[in-house]
Amino acid sequence: MSNEKIILGIDPGTTIMGFGLIKVQNKKMSFLQLNELQLGKYDDHYLKLKLIFERTAELIDTYHPDEIAIEAPFFGKNVQSMLKLGRAQGVAMAAGLSREVPITEYSPKKIKMAITGNGNASKEQVAKMLQSLLQIKTLPKNLDSTDGLAAAVCHFYNMGRAASIGKSYTGWSSFVKQNEGRIKK
Repeated sequence: MSNEKIILGIDPGTTIMGFGLIKVQNKKMSFLQLNELQLGKYDDHYLKLKLIFERTAELIDTYHPDEIAIEAPFFGKNVQSMLKLGRAQGVAMAAGLSREVPITEYSPKKIKMAITGNGNASKEQVAKMLQSLLQIKTLPKNLDSTDGLAAAVCHFYNMGRAASIGKSYTGWSSFVKQNEGRIKK
């Protein structure tokens, strides 16, 4: 691990995309930023995807993260919601891949477990733990941004254990190689 690293964490969503950034220096993390992209006011799903791509690319161009940690879609009962969430995650990943930033996906349970020690923790419990860990003065009203920050912190805790943490992509060729079953021939 190099002396300094910036990690961008993303909680993808088509109503709110949450994100957080941490800096890792000498194996210690510090808080940089957390915020959210409000998308609820837009009716056009494709416009939302475009805005997610543009905001993710803007964050990458502004903060120059060394790595991106992204929350993987969870499996729910509503197929349409899962599809929309998967698309949101996909365009955020595409923005990272287009800038050649390595990406690692984490399940919501893995993120909650890394932050609180409980894979079934509530959003509020995760936010409170992050507030304590990173000395964040005030928590935001919506907790989507703390979910994004939690993905970054989870990645920090799992650095050096890439083989056991899930899917990581370093570029398009890496993504294609790990997802050959998705490609139509």
